[in-house]
Amino acid sequence: MALVGGAAEILMKFKILLSLILWINTFALSQAYEHPGQYRYPFIRPASSFTEPPSAAESRGASKTYDYIIIGGGTAGCPLAATLSQNFSVLLLERGGTPFANGNVSFLQNFHISLADTSQTSASQVFISTDGVINSRARILGGGTCINAGFYTRASASYIKRVGWDAKLVNESYPWVEKQIVHRPELVPWQRAFRDSLIEVGISPFNGFTYDHLYGTKIGGTIFDRFGRRHTAAELLASANPDNLHVLVHATVQKIVFDKTSKRPRAVGVIFKDENGKQNKAFLSKRPRSEIIVSSGALGSPQLLLLSGIGPKADLEKLNISVVLDNEFVGKGMADNPLNTIYIPTNRNIKQSLIQVVGITKLGVYIEASSGFGQSMDSIHWNNGIVSAEVSTMFLCVCLVYSNE
Repeated sequence: MALVGGAAEILMKFKILLSLILWINTFALSQAYEHPGQYRYPFIRPASSFTEPPSAAESRGASKTYDYIIIGGGTAGCPLAATLSQNFSVLLLERGGTPFANGNVSFLQNFHISLADTSQTSASQVFISTDGVINSRARILGGGTCINAGFYTRASASYIKRVGWDAKLVNESYPWVEKQIVHRPELVPWQRAFRDSLIEVGISPFNGFTYDHLYGTKIGGTIFDRFGRRHTAAELLASANPDNLHVLVHATVQKIVFDKTSKRPRAVGVIFKDENGKQNKAFLSKRPRSEIIVSSGALGSPQLLLLSGIGPKADLEKLNISVVLDNEFVGKGMADNPLNTIYIPTNRNIKQSLIQVVGITKLGVYIEASSGFGQSMDSIHWNNGIVSAEVSTMFLCVCLVYSNE
């Protein structure tokens, strides 16, 4: 009896221990889901964690300076920070938060929800152009890759030549991105029908699945994996040297600081506010080629230059901004590609898809399509007309984008 009783006691202790282990694992997993970046990206911190040097003069000789300061952690800023950190100290400043625990960013089914969210914590920021067109700009680490339709394609050879890039270097860089965040889409019925329709009306040849920019009809890459989870430019930071990179989120840069003691002003630092509204300063190191890189998007970059005193002199003086460099082109000539969209309502439940198939014409027209939308229980509800969550499971969409390419 004593042996049986002892065995029962051991079994009970084992059950308690097993339950405790399971509880700890469950708790750890829940914490990892809530803050998955804290282990893979230990260099990402809130802006309020930043400690600035006592003064600009001291900062030039202090240890907490950087070879590069990158303003804007988007599609350009994240891979740039990861690459530069291999050999240099880098500070990356992003005004938004992280995408890792944001369900409206991470999941395909919540694509339209993220765009409809107009709260201060939204990954997208709605704006209206001077001619009345409603649009959105990204406000999150990863930039536009967090709010766009996820289609991936390489640039055309003619575009690379026109902008003066090194074609060999560009082509060597593509696989680095593609290996980490790009996937081959699984075509849903609507995308297959759309593919066949493009070929039938003469958008040929059919180039199959390819990342290359080719005239005709093709299946391109996507940053959504087969489970419908989005992979953004923020994940490229996993390739960074964690010892050389600091990423601050909720860091809104107000202006670039210039050293005007020499004949030609030189950028030496930045002023930014953290999530609590506290103003901070960060400075470059004494390294001769240290730089501040502005990668804040088509709207944010010229805006920051103007706030820093770079732009048309007359415009700056009207706003009482001290002129650092008179440049008549800053803040001018902003334009977007025209877009025509055709919505096809249906009473059938259409499986959701974003851009998977595209027709590329020599007239500079890109023809793409999407279908249906859905939502999860934890996503916000928003009445957004025909593409609102309540009705948007029943429509097909064809877009014609006009480009000068």
